[in-house]
Amino acid sequence: MLVSSEALAGIALVELGLVIVPGPNMIYLVSRSVTQGRRAGLTSLAGVGVGFLAYLLAATAGLATLFALVPEIYLTLKLAGAAYLLWLAWNALRPGGSSAFTPEALTPDRPRKLFGMGLLTCLLNPKIAILYISLLPQFVDPSRGHIGTQSLLLGLTQLAVGVVMNAVFVITAGSVATFFTRKPLWSRIHRYLTGTALAAFAIKLATDRAQPVAAP
Repeated sequence: MLVSSEALAGIALVELGLVIVPGPNMIYLVSRSVTQGRRAGLTSLAGVGVGFLAYLLAATAGLATLFALVPEIYLTLKLAGAAYLLWLAWNALRPGGSSAFTPEALTPDRPRKLFGMGLLTCLLNPKIAILYISLLPQFVDPSRGHIGTQSLLLGLTQLAVGVVMNAVFVITAGSVATFFTRKPLWSRIHRYLTGTALAAFAIKLATDRAQPVAAP
């Protein structure tokens, strides 16, 4: 088997951990779903999915090779990503911070714009860049064969988990937002848990010495 079941399970768990931690994608999708309905949220999610695919294709096209050849670029982006995650953690943990399920008021948009905004939000999301730049290469095993194909299979696994979980958030956004509005204690618990998880992940990312694997 080109990719081990352990690697597939590992990248799936990493994506699951990332997707439940509030970030630009979740905040936008939840806000759009609450203010304009599930159909609008799912249309926006389609754009997010294409953004995932764009990052995946860039990674399999040799992005990891570039970072392996010029490790200073990789290190700079990794530290910038860790700093961004710490900023998200502070926003969640600070007094008066808000949950991803505290939706922003968005004006209704047409499907084409919804798709485009979902795509742009994903492409500009540092958390997704971190996943493909820093984490995906760590699950590649050069002894198992072509690195590009392994990256593609791992990335498709990540994409499937990400799209399915975000679809769940889109469909349940209204109910969850209402619950947190009525139960502010649970909203604070959610913020503290996600903020702590973000901070822990940022520290792990900043201190991890693993390097991207260059494609043959």
